[in-house]
Amino acid sequence: MKNDRMEEGKMTQHSRPLGTVTREMVLERARELAEINGRSPHEVLDSDFAQAKRELLGEEEASPKESALESVPESERWDPVPGDTGMEVPRVPVHDEQTDNEKLIQEGLDEAEHDQMLEGAREGFRRDQTPGT
Repeated sequence: MKNDRMEEGKMTQHSRPLGTVTREMVLERARELAEINGRSPHEVLDSDFAQAKRELLGEEEASPKESALESVPESERWDPVPGDTGMEVPRVPVHDEQTDNEKLIQEGLDEAEHDQMLEGAREGFRRDQTPGT
């Protein structure tokens, strides 16, 4: 469970500061994902859009167990045992600014990998479209 909303989401995209994620940014990322997956940028699937949104907003992919739990009405999710005294809540550590640097480095690596896959997909498409090869 994430407690600090400031630490969520991507900070950069294609080596530029990201700022507020807009629908256009998500759509552009979804088009890139479609190309990486061997489709035209005009053939964006809902799954491409959902993945792009998760990537840009820093959301983790929901596990099947969590998805199933979310589909159950909230009134049926919680069934406390009578007389349960509960437990101590874990303490939330103070934000470590060093992790921001580590996050920026990891995002840079992820973006470089994404750009390489996109360029590889585009190059493969160009090669397939060139007559006589």
